[in-house]
Amino acid sequence: MRRTSGVLLHLTSLPSRFGIGDLGPEALRFAEFLTLAGQSRWQMLPITPTASSLGNSPYSSFSAFAGNTLCISPEALCDDGLLTSQELSLFALPEGGRVDFESVERSKGAMLRQVFERRLAASGPECRLADSLENENGFAEFRAHNCAWLPDYALFMALKDHLGGAAWTNWPEDIRLRSDSALQGYGQLLHREILFQEFCQWLFFRQWGRLKFELDTLGVELIGDVPIYVTHDSADVWANTHLFKLDTDGQPIFVAGVPPDYFSATGQRWGNPVFDWEACRAEGFAWWLRRLRHNFGLFDLVRLDHFRGFAGYWEIKAEEKTAVKGRWVPALGREMLTALFEAHGCLPLIAEDLGVITDDVVALKEHFGLPGMKILQFGFGPHTPESPDAPHNHEQNCVVYTGTHDNNTTRGWFESGEAGPGLRRVLARYLGRSVDADNVVRELIRLALASPGRHAVLPAQDLLDLDASHRMNTPGIAKGNWGWRLPQGQLCASGPGHAQAEALRGLCELFGRTPLVAESDEPAP
Repeated sequence: MRRTSGVLLHLTSLPSRFGIGDLGPEALRFAEFLTLAGQSRWQMLPITPTASSLGNSPYSSFSAFAGNTLCISPEALCDDGLLTSQELSLFALPEGGRVDFESVERSKGAMLRQVFERRLAASGPECRLADSLENENGFAEFRAHNCAWLPDYALFMALKDHLGGAAWTNWPEDIRLRSDSALQGYGQLLHREILFQEFCQWLFFRQWGRLKFELDTLGVELIGDVPIYVTHDSADVWANTHLFKLDTDGQPIFVAGVPPDYFSATGQRWGNPVFDWEACRAEGFAWWLRRLRHNFGLFDLVRLDHFRGFAGYWEIKAEEKTAVKGRWVPALGREMLTALFEAHGCLPLIAEDLGVITDDVVALKEHFGLPGMKILQFGFGPHTPESPDAPHNHEQNCVVYTGTHDNNTTRGWFESGEAGPGLRRVLARYLGRSVDADNVVRELIRLALASPGRHAVLPAQDLLDLDASHRMNTPGIAKGNWGWRLPQGQLCASGPGHAQAEALRGLCELFGRTPLVAESDEPAP
């Protein structure tokens, strides 16, 4: 039976000289740390484009397929001869503990424009724009391979730039409704910008492919993350309005969210349009199959965010200001996943089964044999004996976390009001020893690795024993999230990171979670 361990660290959180983590040398250094530390998995948040106008959240994007071009590595562009070593300093940004997304957008935007214009200029004045990049190694193949989403995305982004950033529902009617003449006309008018968008996506996925090759060589599997919902102002909704519950103007009739829960007394009103599952069924769930198979090509495993929404989802009338007044509506997730299994042959998925979990959600997860998630921070209190998150109740087919990107850091959780005196007493009784802020992280990491659950994932912040100021996201808070960055020199295979790696590897060996102990011939869940 294979037992594994991994680390949760988003790509943007890596250190770099350019204001944000990227696909360059620091990604490989972190992967080398994972190998030294006996880790076989690296979990990320969604890698789709982010924008300051969308709150910089990786769960809000203009595309469910495109890559985040802010994560293109300038150093890798230099290695490819697209930038000079002297030019790299022009795009460097001051070191800081958090990502300044607006500064990064300006810097990376200028860098990518320069690379694009230089590449076109190198083709010569007589070369047609349409042909200027066709001889670039792999560009034509990339466009052909991604023809199901790339043209719509590139035109969508070109139109947003052309129309001053307006949401697609505020565009001129002909292009808002995607008339053939408008698509052709704007396609010709914005041809250069469309080509730029395609070029940037090619750069991202070329660098991604190289990193994935290195990770495969090191024996590190990637866990990706697919949000169930997409952003209303996205290429996906604009190009597929029939798959969502929208009015004739393209505005949502209902929006997604969750009822009041652990994170919010008024629930969470996410605002994403909800799917018209009957319309999805009518086309054989083709969009869903394209989306998930696209991610299967990028990752070894994919976490399905808000998995309970595939059994039934919380539907809120668009005019409601909070999520309190909503209703549960059945979804067709079982049919969709069956179609996916028939098309793909396996389901390398993790079910994010947190929140209000009912019998139908459990049945859906178990029908496909998907591992669910257990969060140790949720496991202690008066409910501990029966809590599914307490280690003694963990089933083998699960992924155990100390916390997730939506949780406080474990130290922050213990030090704050989230872990009150009663919870602390229960945790101490559970462990059989006293617990304080200085040892609680170590104790929960040990519980996660010792769990019967076959897979464990530890947030990078917990490996570094960081406090609440280092949390990645606070649900329900619109600003100030997603910007945390790993300090330079931490969690790497040399320097102080070497001792961290050795200590973590020792624990993983003790609990049978290192690659040497794991059964290499058993398929991933």
